[in-house]
Amino acid sequence: MMKNALLAAGSTLAMCTAMPAFAQDSADTAARDGNEIVVTAQKRTERLQDVPISISVVTGEQMQQSGGSQLTDYAAYVPGLQVDNAGSPGRSTLSLRGVAPIGPSATVGIYLDDAPIGSSGIYNRSQIFTLDLLPYDIERLEVLRGPQGTLYGASSIGGLFKYVTVQPDLRDLKAKATGEVFTISNADDMGWAASAMVSVPIIADELAVSGSYSRRETPGFIDNILTGEKDVNDAVQQGARAALLWQPDPALTIKLSAIWQKTDSDNQGILYEGFGGTPLAAGAAFLSTNNQLADPFNSEFQYYSGSIAYDFGFAELSSTTSYSKLDIFEVSDASRVFGGAFGGLAPFPSELLQKKFTEEVRLTSAPSTSFEWMVGFFFTDEDNTHSQIVRALDFSLNPIPGVDPFAIVGLPNTYKEYAVFGNATWKLSEAFHLTGGLRWARNDQTFTQLTEIPLAGLSIGGDGTSREEVVTYSVSPQFIINPDTMVYARVATGYRPGGPNVALPGFPTTVGSERVTSYEAGIKAAFLDRAVSIDASVFMLDWDDLQTSAPFAGGINGLVNAGTARSKGVEAALRIQPVAGLSFGWNFAYTDATCTETTAACTDGDQLPNVPKVSTAMTADYAFALGDSASARVGGSVRIIGDRISAVESSPLAVPVEGFATLDLNAAVTFGERWTVRAYARNLTNEEGRITTNVATTNPGFLATIPLQPRTFGVALDLSF
Repeated sequence: MMKNALLAAGSTLAMCTAMPAFAQDSADTAARDGNEIVVTAQKRTERLQDVPISISVVTGEQMQQSGGSQLTDYAAYVPGLQVDNAGSPGRSTLSLRGVAPIGPSATVGIYLDDAPIGSSGIYNRSQIFTLDLLPYDIERLEVLRGPQGTLYGASSIGGLFKYVTVQPDLRDLKAKATGEVFTISNADDMGWAASAMVSVPIIADELAVSGSYSRRETPGFIDNILTGEKDVNDAVQQGARAALLWQPDPALTIKLSAIWQKTDSDNQGILYEGFGGTPLAAGAAFLSTNNQLADPFNSEFQYYSGSIAYDFGFAELSSTTSYSKLDIFEVSDASRVFGGAFGGLAPFPSELLQKKFTEEVRLTSAPSTSFEWMVGFFFTDEDNTHSQIVRALDFSLNPIPGVDPFAIVGLPNTYKEYAVFGNATWKLSEAFHLTGGLRWARNDQTFTQLTEIPLAGLSIGGDGTSREEVVTYSVSPQFIINPDTMVYARVATGYRPGGPNVALPGFPTTVGSERVTSYEAGIKAAFLDRAVSIDASVFMLDWDDLQTSAPFAGGINGLVNAGTARSKGVEAALRIQPVAGLSFGWNFAYTDATCTETTAACTDGDQLPNVPKVSTAMTADYAFALGDSASARVGGSVRIIGDRISAVESSPLAVPVEGFATLDLNAAVTFGERWTVRAYARNLTNEEGRITTNVATTNPGFLATIPLQPRTFGVALDLSF
């Protein structure tokens, strides 16, 4: 299947041109300052070319042009980034450079502008609930590969994923609006989306505000062959943002921002199939499920931030304060697991409420030709509740007296972290720079466990605490051959926090943090008057004290630190602009991630889960004029994800996951710089790809698969002024 899709995609691409080159470190794929790409990866504004870190950038405009609406739509265009999904926007897991979250927390840090979001605690499933913003008010995504523990702290052992939002314009009134309709193969209904944004200067060159709203309704395309219900996995995404930018003095900048995003799915987009990819039942289509009960997913995210910066000349003092709240409610159908114990149905609702406050203060030196530095303080305070309940219902959905609820689990916890950090670049000559950083952090955690199974007479619980101090560092020498060519090396460390363990006699009271040390060498270069550019790196990451699940007395699992792993590979991004308006791009990643020590959870040499050894994307784009007042753009891309494995290779839950290839096309015509008509096709060959496949835990005997969205056609009308 993958081979056929590759042949079809390749032949189609040969007959057409393609979309902008995603995730290339090039003029086509990032925010610009004049002709230079500008990023904030090192918490100061710099040319991307000058940063000794492997970075990819995707602009919000490109996200919209492609017709994408969630992280799984963009992942293939970022070398080394793997996005797995659990069936709905907002239920995504990120991996970078093979560092997949084997344990219960995230391995890729998530930032929204200058503040972290997502839990650092180990009981809050942060690895699966990655923020999935709609692209309308996003200026760009910055993806930093390799550990970022020095500047960005905990849970960034694989790298960092940073949303950079659009700021209000102090000079001009700006507004834009979009309307879009689309169809998905196997869906009976049509989808639609609408967005609007306005930026208003209140006081010219001093004060401006902006606001935006987006809504996207995606029809379902999975059918339930047990209940007869069709298109069960429809989803609604909506989001709004308000921002204020105030510069009462050239040296003083104040920013305020509020974001709200909500996702509602009637059922999670999980299909079931037999082992080896066989149909769920005789004659059943690929896009089928057999849940006895609905499994909805609802997520609401709120975020408020304020920052103030004052430029003293020799340095800038800045402070960023944020508060975020994430409320998740989901239901799984656990009837086939628990229903046999009482002869009924077992909906399994779970609710997670996370509140996070952060504060960061930095003093950053002015740009210098000899020495630049930064010192900072960071604090975060989290209050999390995670509650689960297994209901006991009869087949008429009425509670069974004396049995309902069948099981109750509560996991309230808190997480506090304090950190101080510093970073400096010595420019010893025009040709040689040396960057180094150091961070000290301490986290304090509390945890309470409550587990009750009344029918079994089981009621257990307890409290736990932990305290841990961690030091991380980074060192990056770089050799500047000319303004367009730089060779660098980097050694960096990062950590994923541990925490208190399950509070029962005989259990280890705490689990320690995971540590990663990364070794990397790379080149960033442009040739032929920047008509050709390349960004390539080789890396090796050593991963120690893996947090893995281990069985203890009574069949209850806890966490232990057991084993080591190594991920090594190559990443490259190439861009060619042979003539004005025409560009070709290619990115590639090879990743070999394996265990390097035999433990109860992993055997030396085992492949780590959800990491394709090979992933690549090929793109092309052509923009041209249509008369004096109109312009056009046509584009397309082939993206390829290689074979993976669902769990650690020696695990009984490990099954192979076949790779896939897709072809995406898009085109646009702009009239008078205000009206744009866009059209796109995603997965044109209708590849039956599997984004994620696991052994089903609530549907024994089957595989739970998140499918690639079937062939999608869309048209949109944009207005901007």
